[in-house]
Amino acid sequence: MTARLHSRPCGAALADAFRAACELDVLAFKPGNVSIHSPGHDMHAEDFIASAGAAVPHLVDPALALGERIYRAIAATRQAVGCNTNLGIVLLAAPLLHAAQHRTDGQTLADALQCSLGGFDLEQTDRVYRAIRLAAPGGLGKSPRHDVQNAPNAPLMTAMREASRRDCIARQYATGFADLLDAGAAALARARERWGDDARAMTELFLDFLANRADSHIVRRHGAAAAEGVRQHARQCLDELTGGGTWEAAQDALDAMDRTLKSAGINPGTSADLCVGTWLADRLDTPAFETIPFSATHGLPAKHSAPTAVPIRPSQR
Repeated sequence: MTARLHSRPCGAALADAFRAACELDVLAFKPGNVSIHSPGHDMHAEDFIASAGAAVPHLVDPALALGERIYRAIAATRQAVGCNTNLGIVLLAAPLLHAAQHRTDGQTLADALQCSLGGFDLEQTDRVYRAIRLAAPGGLGKSPRHDVQNAPNAPLMTAMREASRRDCIARQYATGFADLLDAGAAALARARERWGDDARAMTELFLDFLANRADSHIVRRHGAAAAEGVRQHARQCLDELTGGGTWEAAQDALDAMDRTLKSAGINPGTSADLCVGTWLADRLDTPAFETIPFSATHGLPAKHSAPTAVPIRPSQR
């Protein structure tokens, strides 16, 4: 990304950006994933909107360190919806929002992000471990040296670097969010130009992530062979979507992929999380973004409006 001059955005603008990213997440049709068009995996779009509303006050609270923000956001989500809807989203969004909140004049978002990621000491790492245990993501397994079931013995970035070969979220921490800020941003720009609509652009971005990287959530839950099969299926759908035809012409392929994945219980959740992070990073890197209105809620039924935030007490050591 190019260097841009920014003033520090206010908490309300950051909160609006996060909510918009989460609203777009459910407005976009993402085969195998939850949206207003297609529930699945015992979850509905309302759960994700409620999760965003519960998490956001903690994610933008300037009084909280980054690890505490993550823990409180997940605890609030758990209290609001009772299941893991947004661990990956929170792990990606929290550093981005923290970086936008603390960047200096003339500093790029990428540079500010490196500073934010470097701030995890053992105490804040413990907060993140607690958040992961509370969210209880499926198929997490165990790590021989940096297991989240234990107290941390090294800062978070050490654990994330070690996990980066097998986990797409960890890879973002290890690479300074390179997949989001570089390839993801470019794919989002192409999709926006093609469709002129952010929800449809998010669908294309989702397929781009899924077609070019094995989804680590699928790998954990179903194995590498299943993830590769989904990757190839996503490539076919992406070619159908970007091959010069209309959205309507590609819809049958998208619907078929959605039915196939959900009937098999396969959820490309990591790819969906990367989309939310990419859109949010792009929004935060827009000069004076807080003065540029954006609302995704025009496409959401009234029942999807965000609830009052759930208060969460500090975690206990």
